[in-house]
Amino acid sequence: MIEIKDLQKSFGPKQVLKDVNLKIEEGKTTCILGGSGSGKSTLIKCLIGLEEATGGHIWVDGKDITKIHSEIKLAAIRRKFGYLFQEGALFDSMSVGENVTFGLKYLTEVPESEYPKVIKEKLALVGLKEDVAKLNPSELSGGMKKRVSLARVLAVEPKVILYDEPTTGLDPIMSDIISDLIIGLKAKLGVTSVVITHDMRSAFKIADYIAFLYEGRILMYGTPEEFRKTDNPYVKQFVEGSSQGPIQMQLLKA
Repeated sequence: MIEIKDLQKSFGPKQVLKDVNLKIEEGKTTCILGGSGSGKSTLIKCLIGLEEATGGHIWVDGKDITKIHSEIKLAAIRRKFGYLFQEGALFDSMSVGENVTFGLKYLTEVPESEYPKVIKEKLALVGLKEDVAKLNPSELSGGMKKRVSLARVLAVEPKVILYDEPTTGLDPIMSDIISDLIIGLKAKLGVTSVVITHDMRSAFKIADYIAFLYEGRILMYGTPEEFRKTDNPYVKQFVEGSSQGPIQMQLLKA
């Protein structure tokens, strides 16, 4: 569904992405791992045109979005995507229900009379009761905010969901609940998921495929089982969460 070829992205003299090559399989969950500053968030922003690539190509459903310069045409591509922000990005001045239906006004032709039905359906998909719709974001726990944010993404029925660090800031139990949600949505809706994360436990649980991004390049791509058995010293150190290894040596030299 998505193919990235020789993707480059620079900010001034700093090259963040260096010839990234990656295929995102339709209907599968692909996790992109990497440490802070490895280029994960930049990659996901390039996927939906929030950042313009310096070089290379990104094909979405056969269309190279790096060659599209019309905002109208780019907007049509972006509508295929749902983006779950790291902090949720709920609007504090709106109720949960208003947050969930926010995108419907601008991205769909769903009439307002259908909004209550959409709210109920999408909250149920993320394991929340209908009466949560009346609450304000300030009344929600961290885990509930993540789920409401996900319900808002689901309301516009995207083909691809991009998750930016979905378990960050959550306790282990809530992190596992979010992981189960990602698995359940793939099974129920058949969506394609791209998950940016450094949470190895979650990655091993939810991923069909994993890509390890290191210093702007994909250092390894494979199944969770292949990552568990890898002999690549950089990948192995990250998977094991060890302070001893080549990544540590690079940090000491920096």
